[in-house]
Amino acid sequence: MKKLKMKKISNHISYKEATNSNYARQFGIENKPTAEHIKNMETLAEAVFEPLREWVGKPIKVNSMYRSESLNKGIGGSSVSSHLKGQAIDITNMGGKSNKEMLNYIIENLDYDQVISEYPIDGEPQWIHVSYKNKKDNRKQALEIKRKGKYYTYTGCKKC
Repeated sequence: MKKLKMKKISNHISYKEATNSNYARQFGIENKPTAEHIKNMETLAEAVFEPLREWVGKPIKVNSMYRSESLNKGIGGSSVSSHLKGQAIDITNMGGKSNKEMLNYIIENLDYDQVISEYPIDGEPQWIHVSYKNKKDNRKQALEIKRKGKYYTYTGCKKC
C-alpha cells in the first residue's frame, strides 16, 4: 500500500497544523483554504515562521493560521482578519525562547505586516499574532492588545 504524502505549508508547518481548529471540528465547520490562501500561507511561513523557527532552534506551536469565514465568525474573530486570507499566524513558544523574546526578534529582524503581543501578563504575551502581506504592502506595525472587562485596547510598541 502506498503511503500518502502529507501536504506541507513549509518545512516546519503541515497543512493539518495550518488548518487545525478544535472549534471547527466541534461545530462541523469546514476550514479548507483555496489555492490562493495556501500560497499566502506559504509566503507567510517562508518570510516569518521559518526564519523565526531557525532562530528559536526548537518547535513553535501554531495556534491558528488559516480560518474560513464561518470559523472566524464563530470564534469572534475580526471581520477583516488576515487569517481569512491565510496571511496571519498565531504562535506560542514551546520552550526554545519565550513569547516575548520571539516577539522582539520578529520586530527587530523580520519583515511583517503586523505583529501583536496578545494579552500580556507581566510583559509576557500569552501568544503572538503575526501577519505578512508582501514586501511592498507590509506596514511593520507592532501592537499590544489588552483586555479590561469587556473592552479591548491596542497600543503601539517599538519593542514590546
